[in-house]
This record gives sequence, structure tokens and C-alpha cells, in this order.
Amino acid sequence: MLNMSHTVVSSYIPFPNIYWWLQVQSADALLLDGGEHFEKMTYRNKYFITGSNGGIQLSIPLLQGREQRTPMQQVMIDNKQRWQVQHWRTLVSVYKRTPYFEHYEPALEKLYTQNFDSLVDFNLASVKWLHKELRAGFSISTTAIFQKEYADATDLRRMMKPGTEKQPLEGAEPYYQVFADRVGFLPNLSMLDLLFAEGPHTLQWLKSNAALINEWNNKK
Repeated sequence: MLNMSHTVVSSYIPFPNIYWWLQVQSADALLLDGGEHFEKMTYRNKYFITGSNGGIQLSIPLLQGREQRTPMQQVMIDNKQRWQVQHWRTLVSVYKRTPYFEHYEPALEKLYTQNFDSLVDFNLASVKWLHKELRAGFSISTTAIFQKEYADATDLRRMMKPGTEKQPLEGAEPYYQVFADRVGFLPNLSMLDLLFAEGPHTLQWLKSNAALINEWNNKK
């Protein structure tokens, strides 16, 4: 039986943002919910990075579009749109000058050349990739059965709404961000943004800046 006392319950989301990782890295276990229905205007098929003109939303195209009300485990990716090529080219263009991109590049590129038919498969692969590179200590499990509430667990499924990424913090640069001098520092981006800047020091940065990260999430 899963011990829920130090568990985070989450939707399947690709390359989760910094606030998400702050919650999960201090837990013993992560439970990903494949039974909940897909919802548009959420992180379930998108992640955010910085760019020369502001934030960039990288979206995974879906068969039947974003209006569907289908359990996450049944949501399929529209691979005819060659989204992996586009996402990878964007990541290389944006992050090739960051301190640690070259270190993670070979392993990360594999996720963008491997075929994924279902959304949960890619999202899970992205979380597992970050989990490995960060050497995070929590376990990862999944469920195909929707449960509305989990006692004694941190439930992020309704707490995670995009928005903070579009509000730059003028004059504030808590960590190195490639286009902060042009567009201001963008908070709460995908963990990829922080990882490419801080590398092996990423988890320590999370712990040291917990109050700031919680403040970002409250600005939605």
C-alpha cells in the first residue's frame, strides 16, 4: 500500500515548473494521476521557457484537439505536426549559451527523437528524465483510477495553473537567465530553465529559495 503521509499527487505534466519541483523534491513519493480528465488551459500538454521576446509556450499537439474531455491515459499525441523537432530546435536555440546545456544535451535529445504516441508516456518520460538528472530521492508511481481526494497528501492537480510565466520580475535575477537583460527575469518556468543555469546545484537552489518560489506561485 502507498504511504500517503509524504506523498504528492499530481497530474501528468511535461517538464514541470520550478514550483512543482519544490513541492515534490521534499516528498517521499510522487503519484501521477492518469484517470483524471484532460483539461485545456493547464500544464497537461505544455511547458514554458524563456525567449528573446519573452516567454515561449511549448505545446504538445493532441489528436482530437484540446477541447476533449478524455481520461489522461487515453489522450493521444498528434505526431504529424513534428512537434518534437520544433521543441528541440527551440531549446537548442534558447539554451545553447547557458552554463550547463551542453552537459545535459546528449541525454535530453533522446526524448525528442523517441516516438511517443500517448501524452502520459511523454510526460512521464520527461519527469523521469529530470528525476534522474537531479538525483531526486522520491519514488514515482502511477494510477489509472481517478480518486477525488487523497488524505494526508499534497494534491497539486487543481493548484497548478499557467500564468506566472508571463509576468517578468523587472530588476530581479535570482539565477542566470539568458534573456533577462532584454525581457526581465521570468519566474516559475519549466525546471529545464533552472537546470541549464544551475546544473548539479539545482536542488540546493530550490531549498535555499523556497520562500521566493512560493511567492511566484501565488502571483497567478
